[in-house]
Amino acid sequence: MSAVWRASRAAVRRRRLQTSVIAVVVLVSSMALVVALGLLDVVSGPFDRLFGQARGAHVVATFDAAKVPAAQVARTAHRPGVRGAAGPFPQAVVDLPRSVADELPGMGTGPVTVVGRADPGGPVDRLDLFAGHWATGPGQLVLALPDAPGMGTGPHSPLGKRIQLPGLAPLTVVGLASSVSGTAQAWVSPEQIEALHPTAYQMLYRFDRAATPRQITAGTTAVTTGLPSGSLVAHQSYLTLKAQIASQPNAFVPFLMAFGILGLLVAVLIVGNVVSGAVVSGFRHIGVLKSLGFTPNQVVAVYLVMVCVPATVGAAVGTALGAVVARPLLHQVFQGAELGTVNVAPTVGSWVYVSTALGMPAVVVLAALIPALRAHRLSAARAISAGSAPGGGRGLKVQRWLTGARLPRSVTLGLGLPFARPGRALLTVSAVLLGVATVTFATGLATTMVSYGDAVEGAGRLQVVVWRGEARFGQSVPHHDDVAAQTLLRGLPQAADVSAVGFADVRLLGQSQGVTIQGAREGRSVLQDDLARGRWMRARGEVVASGKFLSKHGVSLGDSFTLGAADGRTERVTLVGEVMSGPADMMRADWSTLTALAPGAQANQYWVRLSPQADTAAYMKAVRAADPGLDPSAQTSVNAGAMTVIGSASALTLMLSVVAAMGVFNTVVLSSRERRRDLGMLKSIGMTPRQVTVMLVVSMAGLGLIGGILGLPLGVAAYRVVIPLTESSAHLALPDRMLDVWHPGSMALLALAGVAIAALGAVLPARTAAQQTIARVLHTE
Repeated sequence: MSAVWRASRAAVRRRRLQTSVIAVVVLVSSMALVVALGLLDVVSGPFDRLFGQARGAHVVATFDAAKVPAAQVARTAHRPGVRGAAGPFPQAVVDLPRSVADELPGMGTGPVTVVGRADPGGPVDRLDLFAGHWATGPGQLVLALPDAPGMGTGPHSPLGKRIQLPGLAPLTVVGLASSVSGTAQAWVSPEQIEALHPTAYQMLYRFDRAATPRQITAGTTAVTTGLPSGSLVAHQSYLTLKAQIASQPNAFVPFLMAFGILGLLVAVLIVGNVVSGAVVSGFRHIGVLKSLGFTPNQVVAVYLVMVCVPATVGAAVGTALGAVVARPLLHQVFQGAELGTVNVAPTVGSWVYVSTALGMPAVVVLAALIPALRAHRLSAARAISAGSAPGGGRGLKVQRWLTGARLPRSVTLGLGLPFARPGRALLTVSAVLLGVATVTFATGLATTMVSYGDAVEGAGRLQVVVWRGEARFGQSVPHHDDVAAQTLLRGLPQAADVSAVGFADVRLLGQSQGVTIQGAREGRSVLQDDLARGRWMRARGEVVASGKFLSKHGVSLGDSFTLGAADGRTERVTLVGEVMSGPADMMRADWSTLTALAPGAQANQYWVRLSPQADTAAYMKAVRAADPGLDPSAQTSVNAGAMTVIGSASALTLMLSVVAAMGVFNTVVLSSRERRRDLGMLKSIGMTPRQVTVMLVVSMAGLGLIGGILGLPLGVAAYRVVIPLTESSAHLALPDRMLDVWHPGSMALLALAGVAIAALGAVLPARTAAQQTIARVLHTE
């Protein structure tokens, strides 16, 4: 083994260029893989870990207390397939007044689910009581809030505050807790809940089998079998909650995984190319080793160790750099994500680093094994007598055929060079192919994300948002009423259209969680550009919502459902359209639908579209002069998510293109070394250094053109696969116009990207080979 190690170490030192190529290729590929695997781990890891620690509920079920008694609900805990259960807990829904919501950070107005629970522990949904103590008597309340810095002990902590609900005795906030299952917004003692007039029972279930929606449905059906019809008012699966939490980072997983796979394939191809060239160019070295007593297996071991050393170094450095690159990216895509009410900090599991640092060298060794086996089969005599230059065969036939072409001789010679080594040419074409596929995929992705970001952010439609001041916030109150303010804003110079926007807190009947309805009065040209499917609302009772809303509440286009307001008003609405993006608890409607649920509703903001070439600053100055109670702000059109996708895709595309170019670089170096005698003879009969450079660059440019043409459909196919996965995992909806990104002109340029990658990788070694003198080249032979 010591002899193998000494021979391998000598080969590493002698083949510095090939060693460097392997190390850099593995380094860049390792960086891309760490980012992709890290994001995948961050998306799924924290939820599963915290959910298991807190024994979260697979299903949170709400039963109508008027239709089924508590004792019958309690017996469902013993149904087959139920691993654990908690409850029944009496549940009430109360409307939180605006005056109370303003005093409680993190709590909104509208319906709030309050549950009577004796303690925060139990077999299912163990609450994290991170501040204060549990509600053990009358007049005490525990709020469900995120465990954020300063929430429990800071100056804005709600601990100790008294809440006055209509018709009830005051309640004092004595504790703050968080639930990974999102079971309630507040808890009181079982004695206190009776004063809130509970109308339902809450049961929390953990099933033996709950990995898929079908298993969740089967478990829910099993526990509700035999109960009175209509007694199950609502139920929430933990899979829905998990999908909502991971929807933002999940948007990045498909395309980053695509880059990771492409990077891995490029690394395998180029390493195989490098090692194959090392074996072919080292025939004499192999013969010497065998004549010195090295067995065939030892010769193979020499070449495997030769590639394993730089691969290990490259994987280690690439993993470390990948960790540095991944950290800010993961924080950006995961910013603001919460597990129920538990804030999450993105941390990458150690398995990602271990798998990359150990897996990449293993992949390199496997890629090197096939060409290294050629060294196993060569006899010592054959290896020593074999020249390093390729023989004749099809290469000479192609050269003779190209002789008749009306092209410069340096060009025809270059076009014929790859046919002398068809295996190496195939590997080079494959590397360029993947590089072009990456560029094509990234171009389509960036085009779509720019269009998406412009539509969501209102680029070209929404330039100014004007807020109405409110006295309760210490702001100046507008002199104009709601309608008059909209008329004023529309009448100011440079205003093209104005939409008045107001909000009301409502709830879907049958569900305890509140939702917000956004009503718009006039100004349709400001609103309608982000519609993805269906149509915009045209009359009262029609609403549109985002894919996140559809996923969370289990509705689809064309469904009808009833909305309930705090004062008992109800309105039957129909979902007629899906917008590209938006909150999971908000829907949009026209003004008549909003006022049907909240008759006194007024707009609290106005969305303004200015005329072309308008001066935004001048318009805002005019608004302030007309009414100091109207506060305008410029609307920026920068979508952070789109910019993250584009920036990440650009960086990864650049890395993989450099890797592909390095593969071409290595091929030209091997070809020029193998053909030292040929190059010397060509220069001796009059070929200039520039012609030699052209010949070697053209040999790779031809392969680059083939790789570019073949890489286009692969890149388009990757785009067609990744975009639907992104839409599904992130609950986005993209209209067809945003997916139409391929045009003849752009496709032609992308095909030429293969030529550019190959030419850039070939030009430096080609010029180096061309500058060698005739005497030096022939002397080495």
